[in-house]
Amino acid sequence: MLKMVDVYSGSPRSFATQAGTDITMVKATQGTGYVNPFCDTDYQAAKKAGKLLGIYHYAGGSNPEKEAEYFYKNVRNYIGEAVPAIDWEAYQNASWGNSNWTRRFVDKFHSLSGVWPLIYTGQASLAQVANCTNDCGLWVAWYASMNWNSWTLPDVNFSVSPWPTYTIWQFTGGDMDRNVVNTTKEGWLKLAKPNVDGRPSSQPAPSEAGPRPEVKKWTDDFGDTWYSEKGTFVTGGAINLRCGAKTSSKLIAQLSAGTEVKYDAYSRHDGYVWIRQPRLNGYGYLVCRAGNEAWGTFK
Repeated sequence: MLKMVDVYSGSPRSFATQAGTDITMVKATQGTGYVNPFCDTDYQAAKKAGKLLGIYHYAGGSNPEKEAEYFYKNVRNYIGEAVPAIDWEAYQNASWGNSNWTRRFVDKFHSLSGVWPLIYTGQASLAQVANCTNDCGLWVAWYASMNWNSWTLPDVNFSVSPWPTYTIWQFTGGDMDRNVVNTTKEGWLKLAKPNVDGRPSSQPAPSEAGPRPEVKKWTDDFGDTWYSEKGTFVTGGAINLRCGAKTSSKLIAQLSAGTEVKYDAYSRHDGYVWIRQPRLNGYGYLVCRAGNEAWGTFK
């Protein structure tokens, strides 16, 4: 498997040329009005460093054809060289829950570029993008640990049905977004520049992703899945500590930048990654990631 790091405007610029990685995936656009100001900076630095390349659009949830056109307009000079992707998450997405939005987006982007984009989403929201299975490869986010600061794959098992397997697995949201890519260099280049009919071999053989044992988890009263883990999160800015893992939950305090938070569990839901802080009288909850962007670091 290849190693991939994905970067956005808030990432350290050094991540784009990270030693030991094979691919750099760069955020390009969001909605119909945002272009990452560091997109080409990171892209060209990664290219100069000999990395394979990818570019992604973060869904804002407005008209999907208009967003596909906006993405294509801003990345068309990268088409044929970089693998495109659509990032489908709840955070800042007005159409979250619409199971036809990504289908319309990828159809329009394919009509413009001749390339089927990969689809990024969390493992829990695969049903929302399932109608793209036959055309688009899957870039799935499923964190075995929020405190996994290593390229050694965690020993876990999870389903990506209805896809037979993932094309990319984002397996940690710790000090950086680490991803493994279930193909070869030649396979990646084929995703970027497919055959004449524009249909890439986007899905690796199921046998390439072997089974792994399950990790400890549970479901809370809201139906959200939690994973037990002890670690330390350092806030990158002011973050609200709440009585529950919902943005509507009662506020306990606002933590200032640089606060160290000891946590014992984490959950990815509603477009955020939450961590749970044990307290004298129960628990406190705070967001450590929103969408694809980290709000601090892990120790």
